[in-house]
Amino acid sequence: MTENPIVLRDVRKSYDRKPVLTGVDLEIPPGSVVGLLGRNGAGKSTMIKCLLGMIRADRGELRVFGQDSWHLDGDAKARLGFVAQDVELYPWFTVRETLDYVGSFYRMWNATFAVDTARAWDLDLDQKCGTLSRGQVQRLGIVLALGHEPELLVLDEPAASLDPSARRHFLSTVLDRVVEIGQTVLFSTHITSDVERSADRVAVLRDGRIEVFEELDTLKESTKRIRLVSKHDLPRDLEVAGALTVRVKGNEAMISMTKQDDDLIARLESDWHARAEIQDLNLEEIFLELHHG
Repeated sequence: MTENPIVLRDVRKSYDRKPVLTGVDLEIPPGSVVGLLGRNGAGKSTMIKCLLGMIRADRGELRVFGQDSWHLDGDAKARLGFVAQDVELYPWFTVRETLDYVGSFYRMWNATFAVDTARAWDLDLDQKCGTLSRGQVQRLGIVLALGHEPELLVLDEPAASLDPSARRHFLSTVLDRVVEIGQTVLFSTHITSDVERSADRVAVLRDGRIEVFEELDTLKESTKRIRLVSKHDLPRDLEVAGALTVRVKGNEAMISMTKQDDDLIARLESDWHARAEIQDLNLEEIFLELHHG
């Protein structure tokens, strides 16, 4: 049985006695592309840094390729690629020199792929890194993380500084590598459309825990909005068991739920002399409903 490349169990971390992670449980199967969503300050970066052994968790089990993440050996690190929110480069190196320098640390460095990808992303190989824009630095950081063809790629807000065109290039490149080499990807982002375009699973971090971890298609299929229109005004404090949110305006109610069935719809229509309409939600709408707007 193939071991999951990422395993987190009851992971906790506090700063100055302020809890950030309060019991994170997450196991990512190989070959998955997982989008990690959460509001600013939810602890996404802290979770990633604990996972990679960059900071030490207060407690919990954290494993990468079956190894304790605080004690990863050289072979495990060689199978791992990471891009931080703020990529640090030597400003006096050119792009080409940076690729060559980083590549020298890896046995499996794919120099042709790295150079071709840098050119495809409009990076001038002879330009000094100190003169690159923030978006160009981010692009180069992604190329550096991909160049040794890691089995596991972890990205912390990788597209935050990229324009829409560069984001599309980045996502298509990552997805191509996933298919080609069976890569596993975990990326945190606040751009739900990027997750919807590229991820097959979604993890939502809220209140220091993973509140949702599901296949994207399953989450979208299960989470719907019911538009209930009655012949009469509905009570402002209308309650529906299991609802994420209920918003009432006059004779109309918008009810968001992660599970609904024909019996529930029939009861609502009967109890309130109303007609019900089921509406699909995109990932951004689902995220907002999970956080109660």
